[in-house]
This record gives sequence, C-alpha cells and structure tokens, in this order.
Amino acid sequence: MAPLLLSFPQRVLHWTELLDPTNLILSIIQEAWKRSLATVHPDSSRLIPVAFRPAALLPFSMPLLFVSLVTTKTLKSMLLPQVSFYTYLTAFNMFNGNATYSRRRTESIMLGAGVIASSTFFGLVPRLRQVKSALLRRSLPALLVAHISGVNLVASRSLETIRGIEVMDKDGNVIGYSRKAGTKAVRETAASRVLLFGTSAFIPELFSLFIKQYKNLLPFPWTFWALKMSCTIFVMSLMVPVSFSIYPQIGQIQRGQLEEEIQSATEDTELFYNRGV
Repeated sequence: MAPLLLSFPQRVLHWTELLDPTNLILSIIQEAWKRSLATVHPDSSRLIPVAFRPAALLPFSMPLLFVSLVTTKTLKSMLLPQVSFYTYLTAFNMFNGNATYSRRRTESIMLGAGVIASSTFFGLVPRLRQVKSALLRRSLPALLVAHISGVNLVASRSLETIRGIEVMDKDGNVIGYSRKAGTKAVRETAASRVLLFGTSAFIPELFSLFIKQYKNLLPFPWTFWALKMSCTIFVMSLMVPVSFSIYPQIGQIQRGQLEEEIQSATEDTELFYNRGV
C-alpha cells in the first residue's frame, strides 16, 4: 500500500520516472521494481503489451491526438485520424483498467468495438457543422476531445462498475468485490483523462491562434505546424505524469460507502482497491 502514502508531488516524480520511454523494453540495468511497475499489470501480474504500457501513452497518443485535431473539409479525411486515436485510447484504457473481475475475451472485443465506434461518431458529427465564430471553431475540437476521452474511459471500463472490483484490507487480504469501488475507480480515472487530453488539446489550439497573428513572419510554411507540434509535445509531456498523479494508484474507500455484504465481512473502517491507470 506504499503508493497510497505518497503526496501529490511525490506521485508526480514517481510517475515521471516510470514514464521513461526506456521502460517500454526490459533492461537488465534497470531496477526490478521499476520494470515491474512499468510493464506488469498489478492485478494479473501479466506483461502489458508494449504499445499500451503507461510509458507508451505519450509517444503513441500524442501524434494521433495532433492529427485528429487538424481541421479538414471532408468526412473521409477526418475519419481515419478519429478512428486511430479512439482505437488506441480504448485499448489503452482496457489494458490498464482493473483486472480483478472475470470477463471473456469475446466480451472485451465486442465492448471495445462498440466504444470505438461511438467515440468516433461523437467526435466526428459536431465537427461537420459550420461554426461561424473563429474562437469556437478552434476550441470545439479540444472540448470534444476532453469530453469524449472521459466518456470513452467510462464506457471501456464499464464492466468494473457492473461486476465490481476487489477491495482489500490494509494487509492486502481480499474482502470481496464491490461495484461502488469500481464506480469510484472509473470516475476518478475518467476525470484524469479529461484533464490530460483537454489540456493537451486546448493549450496548443490557443497557441496556434497566437502564432497565426504573426504567420507572415515565419520563415517557412511548415514552421507553423512545427511550432504547434512542439507545443503539443511540451504540454502533453507535462500533463501525462500530472494526470496519472491526481489520484493515488491504490485508492481508498470508507467501509460505510460499500455494499452491505462487504461491510459485514470486515471491521476495518477503510478498504483499498487498484484504481487502474
């Protein structure tokens, strides 16, 4: 339960170390605990696929996010970036969610496909409408990304709220499965996703509005996109460890907030659960 004792600044430093891209591969010179936290799922003890480890979120999702926010005129040119971004985001959420409840492979695939389709649909439709206000036109995609990224996480991890997740006492003994703890875990992680992708999308859009005022002074036509990409990388590099650190990895919940069968199974006033990433 050590991560629970860390303060917010300590959690940020903790995640900054774990999000080192070198953690995407196993190295004999790295400490065993660091490799474990960065590559192994805490519930199942299985290796997380390289592309969906916490350290992979920035290098994989940042270019997908950037491309998905580029304004285009046709539905066809908007479709692939949206599908790609939400496919990766859905898979990342499902691989890094709580894995203490039972689920079938086909069930996960069908759920993921539905989440990808709905996220893409709601990401596309509002952008097809003509918006006269320049500020709203620039901010709408960022607002959509913030909202849909949160809904995407809630939907992709919805089984945690239906079947419940393991809750443990302070010694790590499993007391039972709680839907209320699952709901709390999903809600907290969804809030962190809204902060991550909302900020990572909105600030570069504001930055691009500022740069466009001086577009004539830029030496090359591609300089604008290079500056915007650099801003996106910088903001998201800061926001990934911050968003992961808002809530402790090991969440806590009061016994009185849980189901009656769990309350009757222990006398501890606080119980714990894996929130997921």
